Amino acid sequence: MTPELEATLKRLPDRPGVYLMKDARGTVLYVGKAQSLRSRVRSYWQKQTGGADFHLIRSVIDKIADLEYTMTDSVSEALLLEINLVKRYRPRYNVRLKDDKSYPFIKITGEEFPRVERTRKLPADGSRYFGPYASASSVDEAMNLIRRIFPFRTCGLEIHEGRKAIERPCLLYHIKRCQAPCVGYISKADYAADIEQIERFLEGRQEVVARALTEQMQAASEATEYERAAALRDKVKAIERTMESQKMAANKTTEEDVLGLARQDNQAAVQLFAVRGGKMVGRDVFLLDAPREIDDAAVLAGFVLQYYERATSIPPEVLLPALPEDAADLEGFMAGRRGAAVHLRIPRRGEKRELLDLAARNATETLAKEHARWLADHGKTLAALEELAEALGLAAIPTRIECYDISNFQGAQSVGSMVVFEEGRPRTGEYRRFRIKEVIGANDYASHQEVLRRRFKRARAGEEGSEEELRWQLPDLVVIDGGKGQLSAAKEVLDELGYGDLAVVGLAKEREEIFLPDREAPVMLPTTSPALYMMQRLRDEAHRFAITYHRSLRAKAATRSAFDDLPGVGPKRRAALLRVFGSAKRVREAPLEQVAAVPGIGPALAAKIKAGLEG
Repeated sequence: MTPELEATLKRLPDRPGVYLMKDARGTVLYVGKAQSLRSRVRSYWQKQTGGADFHLIRSVIDKIADLEYTMTDSVSEALLLEINLVKRYRPRYNVRLKDDKSYPFIKITGEEFPRVERTRKLPADGSRYFGPYASASSVDEAMNLIRRIFPFRTCGLEIHEGRKAIERPCLLYHIKRCQAPCVGYISKADYAADIEQIERFLEGRQEVVARALTEQMQAASEATEYERAAALRDKVKAIERTMESQKMAANKTTEEDVLGLARQDNQAAVQLFAVRGGKMVGRDVFLLDAPREIDDAAVLAGFVLQYYERATSIPPEVLLPALPEDAADLEGFMAGRRGAAVHLRIPRRGEKRELLDLAARNATETLAKEHARWLADHGKTLAALEELAEALGLAAIPTRIECYDISNFQGAQSVGSMVVFEEGRPRTGEYRRFRIKEVIGANDYASHQEVLRRRFKRARAGEEGSEEELRWQLPDLVVIDGGKGQLSAAKEVLDELGYGDLAVVGLAKEREEIFLPDREAPVMLPTTSPALYMMQRLRDEAHRFAITYHRSLRAKAATRSAFDDLPGVGPKRRAALLRVFGSAKRVREAPLEQVAAVPGIGPALAAKIKAGLEG
């Protein structure tokens, strides 16, 4: 134990809070929370402790060189801070939901005529959210079903009751996928009633929705509105088919989540069954990184904390196979989010135990499939990396590869891209894009040099072990999109910055030749080579990332130049036009009355805008 660590342990307060355990390089190994920082943290260096994570910490205790802590006013605050720090640092020895930042939700916007859409963000914008779902396909399935039953608008028009946004409805109205509030074909009250039914459906209250639609169908039939009655009948049948696929619980008032757990090596899967009103209304599997040293209860605690921190529906009871040590704290945290009591329970017998066992079997099956897929992918990837290392004469396989590309149009709007592959897989969170600032015109060599100079100066900017250094850690292999010229330019910059020992190659497009510094003949990999396929993926991904950024800059420039010269069109009116039409081209092509209908425009200004764009 270092003197600094010993001093930190002595001054730990007897207060709730969060602690970060770090190694000698400053890398966060573990994040934990405690009711008493003094008692909890000191216990790791004692012979006996009741902590669920004790065996985990004991296995890495010799690596711990530093400790940071933050006091909080309550355990609930400590739990929230722990979640945020685990997401930020992604410590190796914490349980972590995989891809936790990208789980999708269904969003019902807070507009006068709301839209229903998929999102991965949860801003406090007055909208209502349902989820999270484990995959985009789960969201799409739910979205497609409710769209068939309750047509809702998907456009970005600003719609207000009693005022037409456009003159004629779009195709979605004619194929019965929208009720055209944009032209006043449905009132605000009737549209709101449909949105309320969608909310009930997403809450799992399908029986209530079906009953209301049945009453409407009978009323339409009695009023001899047979076409409307038939449409309502079809909606009821669609909901009934959904209800038939849901497993019934004995008690029709049951409201609970069931968590089945499966584990293999350092991976875990949690199968979540959502039971509402006695029916299973949702079933999703979530994958986790879970160190083998910690027990099942601690894995479940990590899942409960991270999932219910974002969940939009929390039931009064959660069933699970093992009770976490800090169950009372977790219950308090969930109750605070739900606004009512929540209990974590282990069912011992009966239907609830059977449902828990079914969830565990599903989790085991999913984890086995995921492990088999990973083994297949990992085997292919490892073979490709080994082949690449041998072909390029590298001392070891290149675990981290960075690839660079430049994109411009006739020398304008030049941009550079950096994509990162680790262990043969894209690390999209570490992709970077660069707007070329110093090079004028189409100079590929100089543009590559500017990008590399800016990137590798970042590697020197952060102190050793700092978060900045981790974000810009050095690659094992640098790939430049281009031939000998681009490679020479890149090598010059690396030598200049003191990184001349880094492996760098150029990949030419036409013949897939790989150029190495100080070697005249290029390396030609077989056309069926896994290593060549990986290099092509790298190059194509860098090109895609660069050209996407380049096109967005061109589109913004075109939009600005088209609107900036128009008299009477400032930022607010330009934003309103783009919100309705999406581009200057569509404004130019739209009828005069549609442009005039945009809020803040009017007939006179619309005529000037049309004349300005057409001229």
